[in-house]
Amino acid sequence: MPLGDRIKDYRGESHLLHMRMTQAVVLVVILLMILVGRLVYLQIIHHDVYATLSKENRVKLIATPPIRGLIFDRNGVLLAESQPSYSLEITPERVTDIDKTLHDIASLIEISDSDRARFFKLKKRRSSFEGIPLRLKMTSEEVARIAVNQHLMPGIDIVARLIRHYPQKEHASHVIGYVGHISEQELGQLDESDYRGTDYIGKSGIEKHYEDILHGSVGMQQVEINAQGRVLRKLESVAAQPGKNLYLTLDSNLQRIAEQALGEESGAVVALIPKTGEVLVFVSQPSYNPNLFVHGIDHESYRAYNENESRPLYNRALHGRYPPGSTIKPFVALAGLETGVVEHDHSVNCPGYYRLPGDNHRYRCWKERGHGKVDVNKSISESCDVFYYQLARALKIDRLHDYMTLFGFGEKTGVDLLDVSNEPSGLFPSRDWKRRTHGQSWYPGETLITGIGQGFTLVTPLQLASATATLANRGVRVRPRLVQEIEDIHSGEKNRIWPQQINEIPKVEQEHWDQIIQAMQDVVHSPTGTARRLSKDIPYTIAGKTGTAQVIGIKQDEKYDETKIAKKYHDHGLFVAFAPVEEPEIAVAVIVENGGSGSSSAAPVAGKIIKAWLAPDTEPGEPAFQAAISTAE
Repeated sequence: MPLGDRIKDYRGESHLLHMRMTQAVVLVVILLMILVGRLVYLQIIHHDVYATLSKENRVKLIATPPIRGLIFDRNGVLLAESQPSYSLEITPERVTDIDKTLHDIASLIEISDSDRARFFKLKKRRSSFEGIPLRLKMTSEEVARIAVNQHLMPGIDIVARLIRHYPQKEHASHVIGYVGHISEQELGQLDESDYRGTDYIGKSGIEKHYEDILHGSVGMQQVEINAQGRVLRKLESVAAQPGKNLYLTLDSNLQRIAEQALGEESGAVVALIPKTGEVLVFVSQPSYNPNLFVHGIDHESYRAYNENESRPLYNRALHGRYPPGSTIKPFVALAGLETGVVEHDHSVNCPGYYRLPGDNHRYRCWKERGHGKVDVNKSISESCDVFYYQLARALKIDRLHDYMTLFGFGEKTGVDLLDVSNEPSGLFPSRDWKRRTHGQSWYPGETLITGIGQGFTLVTPLQLASATATLANRGVRVRPRLVQEIEDIHSGEKNRIWPQQINEIPKVEQEHWDQIIQAMQDVVHSPTGTARRLSKDIPYTIAGKTGTAQVIGIKQDEKYDETKIAKKYHDHGLFVAFAPVEEPEIAVAVIVENGGSGSSSAAPVAGKIIKAWLAPDTEPGEPAFQAAISTAE
């Protein structure tokens, strides 16, 4: 027997083979069990989760921005709209080299530094699958250039969007305001889901105050995409809900007349319907073009606005604070009558100045030679300062302060243009105010000049118009408002905003109202009234009051001569009025910065506005007024 056959162990090798085969089968079975278990885990236990993930690999949600509501004036004149515009957008996840893509695009159309800066700013806060605008408001030629070369630049799209547009441009821009790109600060305060797919938000004016109403609700599209991110088909969609339309109380035609009446002068005009608080005119001049701010104003244009001494971006009608001058004299006179400090037949002698007892300082009247004997009526119609020096001294500052606040002096109007916290309150001083803010005592001479609307006293044009409307209403104070109706685009239903009464001045004797209003009527219709030129050829009665507010102080031994000082140091001209006296339909406040006498600069502006509203060919007044009154009653 060969040696190899004697050494070989067949039984042992067979056992080893069977053992290894058994181990292999066991291993295969274990692996199969693991595989089956994993399949059960994926396909049964977590089926919903992984089905959703799988779907998200081919399905994409695209936000659909809502159409922003329109803004009209009270007569249906369009003030703000949304126009279609083409923009170039880049989806970062579909672009391998952003810098190269930007370079390629720049070789076809102009891309500014501000375009790039905005793109990268938005890129940081958006998801990579969202389209980010690079160029806005592309021309037809630019769209064509990109379209022809689009296949060479994956990840770029030409998108048609609705962009805010203000067809009236500078007209009423301080009221309407404008929209602009959402800032980082604003984004932190917003519910981001409400603004997906849109970059704009109201920045000022009506656009900001009524943002929630104008904006609408974002919609969604569920689309199927391929591996390259291109949309294959739409699966589901939730339509965006458009914003609501606003109809303002503003009369666009009357607003334009006021703007033209101011001409090249800087100033403000506010006109109201006294009974309802509807703002008919809200002018701040000079103005600005809000269209420049929608896409982000360029540095050169912004610098031009900012460096303009006339400050066109400043809303004078709302934020401007001016000494009211003699326009507050009717209110001070009423305070004197109501508190019993003076009687209806009270009179004083005006030699052209007034002195406090034991003081040589002369508080001068605007009429150097004086007015002679002055009663309540003459003190208003001819605007005698000496009468109000004495009256203010008799009233004392705290009693005067308390009465003037009933008309809204030193308080916010609550107009629907800003948050209440942001509206300036003006200022009517008191002892406590001076002690609190300046840490000083109140001096008797300060009471005197407060009585003629100088010193610390400050009003905004809106507050002055509101106070005048309260006087026209014989003590009923109504909150000024700028929105008349809110319209639902789908149903066409209009929700009217009703007048809101703030307060009513209590227990004023009717004869006191009659006396003050008659005196204001004499300002315009008396041969000696300070605004008598306004009464020429008008078939209705106007109650008014002129005012002139000093910008710089004049020393005791000096005389004011505007020919010797720069225009910016000239007095401000003011005028307040309401008409017709019997049933007031309009109240107006005009301030012409550095315009000099209120009778020559401000009164003619108010006269044109009143004449346009109370046109003699209407019967018996503007129809829009009659409609407003009938709905308020």
